[in-house]
Amino acid sequence: MKGSNSTRLPSLSRRDFLRSSSAAVLTGALANAHPPSARAQGRSDLLRVGLIGCGGRGTGAAMQALSADPNVKLTAMGDAFEDRLEQSLRSLQGGKDVADKIDVPQERRFVGFDAYQHVIDSGVDVVLLAEPPHFRPRHLKAAIDAGKHVFAEKPVAVDAPGVRAVLAMCEEAKKKNLSVVSGLCLRYSYGFQETVKRIHDGAIGDIRALQANDYRGAIWVKPRQAGWSDMEWQMRNWYYFTWLSGDFNVEQHVHYLDVCAWLMNGEYPVSAIGMGGRQARTGPEYGNIYDHHSVVYEYANGTKLFSNCRQQEGCRNEISCYAMGSKGTAEVSERRLAIDAGKPWVYEGKKNNIYQTEHDELFANIRSGTPINNGDYMAKSTQLAIMGRMATHTGQLVTWEQAMGSPEDLTPAKYEWGDIPTPSVAIPGVTELS
Repeated sequence: MKGSNSTRLPSLSRRDFLRSSSAAVLTGALANAHPPSARAQGRSDLLRVGLIGCGGRGTGAAMQALSADPNVKLTAMGDAFEDRLEQSLRSLQGGKDVADKIDVPQERRFVGFDAYQHVIDSGVDVVLLAEPPHFRPRHLKAAIDAGKHVFAEKPVAVDAPGVRAVLAMCEEAKKKNLSVVSGLCLRYSYGFQETVKRIHDGAIGDIRALQANDYRGAIWVKPRQAGWSDMEWQMRNWYYFTWLSGDFNVEQHVHYLDVCAWLMNGEYPVSAIGMGGRQARTGPEYGNIYDHHSVVYEYANGTKLFSNCRQQEGCRNEISCYAMGSKGTAEVSERRLAIDAGKPWVYEGKKNNIYQTEHDELFANIRSGTPINNGDYMAKSTQLAIMGRMATHTGQLVTWEQAMGSPEDLTPAKYEWGDIPTPSVAIPGVTELS
């Protein structure tokens, strides 16, 4: 459904863009611990926000951005689909605390594959990237090239060329003193920060093993409608196509894989082996992603990370991380933050809305001129999840060097509405590692 503002993107390939990007590795910087909120700084200059990707997460991110600062306005919106943009706008206008911060007239509502560029060019200062993950490297590059601060939802890519491009662009953002804040929101939890600090300070000794679980039920699916082209059907069901979402272990499980990377002080595994497949989601409406993945990652010192995720109805759910150390154990989850190493400890401190805190810190640091750059961990933790998918889809042992250097590019031949192939389901032992 293309609206009146839609324009057709020329037949271009993301490969052209990725080849021009360096694979430089960003040293990175974590967000400052609880800087004063932008609301408290009393700045009067208006910050204009543009939203790219108007689904549920994008709408939520816009609400949080508008709540983070006293003088901010949403002035532009872009999405592939007009109906989704208009629904998001109505939701935001219905928010009593932010309704007066919305100024998005018809001429600043952009629809189509090139909507992102129009939003960036509309005069905004801050860009919220909440489109399907496939598009994030391209959109991040456009935003950084244009000198915009960025909030980027997770994951930030679906393949290694995208990860390498993101690392390069975050290095460029650093040079330009631009903030890049990641949607890996558990890093912004006060409870997680305190628990991880204690573990880093030796509370459980040397970490010997990690376990990351993401067991949950089914999610939405949008039945194909008469008149939808192949591209529209896949775009509206982006979660179920690896080229758009990265598979669900990348799109969702990246949160707790990132917690493991955080616990390991930014060290990433040297290899991964695993298995996965489709048992419950076997119909064509579920695209080509799996419904379960199980991966064993190994670090250079022999520490192992046991990663398991599943999306199937009628099963017990659990989303958590466990760390086993030489002196004790820890549970690091939204349900419970606890350390058992002789003298048990449970986090009972201040709780915060992690989604709001991301934006509070983003805007506070824009105001103070001390930009946040989450680029290193948001890209490498995305690659950690992609590495696991490479292992489960192929049935092969995958090294970190293979994963980071992989040429596998999931970009379609062209971005336009019409017929495109339906991607095949990976078969372990048959699908080749690239």
